[in-house]
Amino acid sequence: MKQLGRRDFLKIAGTSGAVALGAGAVGANALNGVAPKLDSTGTTGHGVSQSQLTWQEMDAHHQEKVDIFLANIGKDPAFWVTKLEPEMDGDVKVFNITCKEVEWEVEPGIKSVAMTYNGIVPGPEIRVTEGDRIRLVVTNEMTQSTAIHFHGLKIENAQDGVPMITQPVIQPGQTYTYEFTTRNPGTHMYHSHHNSAEQVTRGLLGALIIEPKDTSREPVVNAEYNLVLNDSGLGQFTFNGRSFPYTQPIIAKKGDKIRVRYFNEGLMIHPMHLHGLPQLVFSKDGFSLPMPYMCDTLNIAPGERYDVLIDCEEPGVWAFHCHILSHAEGPDGMFGMVTVLIVQDEEAAS
Repeated sequence: MKQLGRRDFLKIAGTSGAVALGAGAVGANALNGVAPKLDSTGTTGHGVSQSQLTWQEMDAHHQEKVDIFLANIGKDPAFWVTKLEPEMDGDVKVFNITCKEVEWEVEPGIKSVAMTYNGIVPGPEIRVTEGDRIRLVVTNEMTQSTAIHFHGLKIENAQDGVPMITQPVIQPGQTYTYEFTTRNPGTHMYHSHHNSAEQVTRGLLGALIIEPKDTSREPVVNAEYNLVLNDSGLGQFTFNGRSFPYTQPIIAKKGDKIRVRYFNEGLMIHPMHLHGLPQLVFSKDGFSLPMPYMCDTLNIAPGERYDVLIDCEEPGVWAFHCHILSHAEGPDGMFGMVTVLIVQDEEAAS
């Protein structure tokens, strides 16, 4: 599929002028490379007020953010998934994980010292099949102790990853091994359970997906996407470790069915709103719902995971964002938890 340029974007959007994606208040000075600070309410405490900007300045700032987003499409191929491939030790799938602190940019010029699995935020996706025997060899190269908890898994207690209760901490310079057989399929997470309010929000988190042995009840989709929601630790609200305008769009063709897996690894609730296209919610926390339901805004609390299906029936550029508006847009433009779903018609997709 070809990369969309500004002309393609505007054509799909059905407008020849400035694109208004519509979302929700911004970290002031983001365009100047100043990292916003989140206050106790979860909003950017030094946001620009409307009285500080003329309407012309406000419009120009919004346009600049959208232009940056357009120019960045396709330039972050790891945004949607970086999968960790196992090594095999007989029948055991072995995953090597290194915890280390790296400089991470949620967007250029906004840098934080992140705590990472294998140097990236989120950590790499671990995807296995129900019944697999897996081993995680975890080496801690950080400046503080840590541990890994396997969030949502049915697992023997000794492998649950809670320091002082089921295991010792993994101190700096140490290596620790977890090993277990996967039991319950679904959308799960792995993350720190030591000083976790800091470590998880600063990046020690990742998707852990267990596919079922019996796939007959799995939905047939054209593509699927992980969307990891996070806040606080990296100084911004983020999707998959990035903040708008440095998020990436979902690009689909008219008639596609896509699956989105949501993971809330932050400290706040994030109601995820998709414009124009309903979401069919069919799984929560790895469990199939007996009564799937439709919505356009899905409220996702910390620790929750949801799976949704989206039928891409209506061409256009559809805003996709957290609907706590102070997590997404303000006078200085959109920021944080914003992306778009682009549904291409046949002409645009060719």
